[in-house]
Amino acid sequence: MLSYDPPVADYMFLFKELIDLDKHRHLRGFADLDFEVIEAVLTESGKIASEVMLPLSASGDREGCTRHPDGRVTTPSGFSDAYRAYAGGGWAGLAAPTQYGGQDFPRTFATAAMEFRSASNQSFDMYTGWGESIAEIMMAHGTADQCDTYLTRLISGEWSATMGLTEPHCGTDVGLLRTHAVPQPDGSYKVTGTKIFNSGGEHDLTDNIIHFVLARIEGDPPGSKGISLFLMPKLLRDENGRFDLHNAVSCGSIEHKMGLKGSATCVMNYDEATAWLVGEPRQGLIGMFKLMNAIRRRTGTMAVGVSELATQNAVAYAKERLQGRALAGAKRPEAMADPLIVQPDVRRTLMKLKSFNEGARALLVWSGLIADIVDRTPDKAEGAAAEERLALITPVIKAYLSDEGFNNTVGAQQMFGGHGYMAQTGVEQLVRDSRMLAIAEGANGVQGVDLVLRKLGHNQGQSAFDLIDEIVAQLAANRTSTPSLSLVEAMAQALDDMREATTYLVGLGSRDREAACAGATDYIHLMGLVLVGYMWLRIAEAATRQIKEDRDESGEMAAKLMRARFFAERMLPETSLRLTRIKASADSVMALEEQWF
Repeated sequence: MLSYDPPVADYMFLFKELIDLDKHRHLRGFADLDFEVIEAVLTESGKIASEVMLPLSASGDREGCTRHPDGRVTTPSGFSDAYRAYAGGGWAGLAAPTQYGGQDFPRTFATAAMEFRSASNQSFDMYTGWGESIAEIMMAHGTADQCDTYLTRLISGEWSATMGLTEPHCGTDVGLLRTHAVPQPDGSYKVTGTKIFNSGGEHDLTDNIIHFVLARIEGDPPGSKGISLFLMPKLLRDENGRFDLHNAVSCGSIEHKMGLKGSATCVMNYDEATAWLVGEPRQGLIGMFKLMNAIRRRTGTMAVGVSELATQNAVAYAKERLQGRALAGAKRPEAMADPLIVQPDVRRTLMKLKSFNEGARALLVWSGLIADIVDRTPDKAEGAAAEERLALITPVIKAYLSDEGFNNTVGAQQMFGGHGYMAQTGVEQLVRDSRMLAIAEGANGVQGVDLVLRKLGHNQGQSAFDLIDEIVAQLAANRTSTPSLSLVEAMAQALDDMREATTYLVGLGSRDREAACAGATDYIHLMGLVLVGYMWLRIAEAATRQIKEDRDESGEMAAKLMRARFFAERMLPETSLRLTRIKASADSVMALEEQWF
């Protein structure tokens, strides 16, 4: 069985060293925060993750969800009790606004609780966090009555929510959807259609489930510009005000999946189901994309969480598994063999996992702060600048972190050898579960296209060049604080690579969109490496400062510098490879006739 130690101390280091609380006291929810409160919240969230959610992960995978003949779906044993503990502890509304019963805890810090949940039980996590996400679109586009009726219950966890986007014939190209809505005299709509891949579309954790569904109002034009967003409760309000009337929404089946078997991924059928418009007609994608972008950043957080869980267990196994001898001579001559961790390739793999996790976690904190500035600053100029930065890095957080998170679960599985292929260790489940992250919420190839065509295409890529300039300033600080660290020169080269790649793609994208997108995946990984490297520059600066101030009694700061060095020497040089691919001719990608594939 897998074990998990939530990285509370690592997060607290990042909060104390990378986040200047006093500089951000003007943001809503920051004024009275202190590190003792933050650490207390993290400690408790880590406890429920490791003690309540983690023990249900393997059993939930074995048991899965069950659809009954009447369309009801039951979740694995223990999930209902765990959900009550989760909702009862106030975790469903941790980052949600106080206006509707939330705690308004900034995302900067709530990111940690999100990582702990996804690390401990990714299937269970698929049912959580909806109140916080839905609050964004409801408060921006919903009516006062919709907010009063639904938000309080969603934020408390009394009710849950789900998204209805994908249909059997269309996924990313939502403009092809066939689900349609017919207006009614009372202002409601009757919605008919079928949605697939509906995570938490039906379950027994809450009585009511609020479906947020994309559909086309009868008579509206085809394509994405004719799509509207609807709120469709599973249970409707009766004449006495109680929610106990069943709506015409039902689960037709549960998807049979590679992983995440404890998550009820449903085929949902709407048969003239009653729903209400959210926002203006034909503006559904505006609200849905705001929600989707929040979930894309959450997907990156889930990737780091599962990577951390896999890493912790791979390290523990490598330390205890006796196998072979160290190449330089026996490390434990009294034993029959040495532990795996003495082997160079094992250490290389584990260092890669740890260096990624630590740098990526800092990236999540940094991006969480940017998201908080967007939503919480009273300064419109500051908010607009943060929104542009967040738009640029969101596809990178989703795609780069999910690709690498999955790769890391595979790397961790490799440490177990043949035992990693067996179900008993639990690591093979992590491989199956995490594979979804690169596919869901907009496949990673689509994220690359979005980054190259939309984000770089906007204002000639100025937002990317502004990011480069910000990192150059940090690099200048590191030349003084950590001059001997190999990360400094490696990052200088990586920034040159990113600048050259950005300049090249901005120019190419204006002439040949197909050719530019042939390098989109390489560009998103190049930027991902640079962003994680940026975080390592800041971590290294803080670790060096603590060492100089004699605050490294445990040796953890020296260990951070070694992981920074590993990232610089073994991972960051990949930017040059990515640049070479980006600048390669697109002919080898696009010219071959279809018949020769």
